Amino acid sequence: MARLPRLVIPGLPHQVILRGNNGQPVFVDEVDRQALMAVLSQYLPEHGIELHAWLLLPQAVQLLLTPRSAEGLSAFMQALGRKYTRQFNQRHGRSGTLWEGRFRSTVLQPERYLIPCMVNMDTMPVRQGLVAEAQDHAWSSHLHHIGRQVDRLITPHPVYWQLGNTPFAREVAYARQVAEGLSALESQALSQATQQGWLLGDAAFVDAWQPKVERRLTRRLAGRPAKARTAPVPSVK
Repeated sequence: MARLPRLVIPGLPHQVILRGNNGQPVFVDEVDRQALMAVLSQYLPEHGIELHAWLLLPQAVQLLLTPRSAEGLSAFMQALGRKYTRQFNQRHGRSGTLWEGRFRSTVLQPERYLIPCMVNMDTMPVRQGLVAEAQDHAWSSHLHHIGRQVDRLITPHPVYWQLGNTPFAREVAYARQVAEGLSALESQALSQATQQGWLLGDAAFVDAWQPKVERRLTRRLAGRPAKARTAPVPSVK
């Protein structure tokens, strides 16, 4: 089966994951992580990308962002991946690929999935056993969203602003959601949508966008279409 073209919808938030090839680490130390953040800072405005949240893990980079154009996302990710790979290889005396093929991404219904996506990203270091609490992981945007530091790369999404009428109220509300975490079903839905490249939203959201997009937005059910069922005709005695 031919691979579907990547789903990109300008103006909607996208979760993007870039993994190390064969699960290899993509960061050796803090110098590498700072280099990745510098590349992010360079290419975000150049390609018209608004960054809402980010997370650096030993073997992966996760971003929550909104592209302004259909071409901007791929151009941004290619520039980011290539420049960081060159710097990483030069610094560590290696050659060849660093990343696992194409980046993975999903488009999110913001009202339903933007905050859960942020929570999922911020709690991942805890679930992976890297830290005891989300605030202990220095390499994410979590501390910005709970008011512990200012991250000038972040453009708050309107859905985040709706968490409260003041910065303090938003920070407290978001910290509470991170403390509560996600259900297993929510986390699984985010993971599967990003891995498979589908639109993640409720039925009404998907139905509203399908006529505007040339490719399928969700997976087709396996097998042939079900035949219409008819009510049994009562026997005449």
